[in-house]
Amino acid sequence: PRLPLYDAACQVAQEVAEKIQERNRYQRNGESSAKLNVTIRSSLQNLREKIDQLRDLLLRAVSTHQITQLEGDRRQNLVDDLLTRQKQLEASYKNEGPEPDVIRSSLMTGGVKRGVTNPWLLEEPEETRGLGFGDLRQQQRRIIEEQDAGLDALSSIISRQKQMGQEIGNELDEQNEIIDDLTNLVENTDDKLRNQTRHVKMVDKKSTSCG
Repeated sequence: PRLPLYDAACQVAQEVAEKIQERNRYQRNGESSAKLNVTIRSSLQNLREKIDQLRDLLLRAVSTHQITQLEGDRRQNLVDDLLTRQKQLEASYKNEGPEPDVIRSSLMTGGVKRGVTNPWLLEEPEETRGLGFGDLRQQQRRIIEEQDAGLDALSSIISRQKQMGQEIGNELDEQNEIIDDLTNLVENTDDKLRNQTRHVKMVDKKSTSCG
């Protein structure tokens, strides 16, 4: 019964907001709003009763383990939203709060849009359905352990890559040293070739003179 009851409570909240706006227009125009005030008071009382029924149904469902604690918390948030809306409407009715917004595309502020699935109808995931609070904690602990194992594996891979990078850097340093040695050797060889070339030219010049 909670499903039509939740929808009915949302609809009553919407109707009360519309009636309060209509009452306020009457008051601004100097017209009598006594009849509307009676209707608003009755609707607010109806809304309070429906919210109380929803809370009782939710408490019974959680205490008898018909739903998990996680699902109970989610549905409790929906009831709390309705309760907040009810307090805002009561304050507006007593002219102690701002005029309530009437959002025709939704049943209540922050609630269910028309044509969109009622959040109370949302079922919990298959993997958590029927699990108790202790089972959920064990499942969460197992997921965390799997995530930790994945992080350890990732850390190991990163460490190996870092080691490979260091080895490649050392190899590059050795190759640079070899290149430097080859460069020095080539320069020395070049100097020797130039000296030998000059010596050959001098000998050739002397031989030509003697001839």
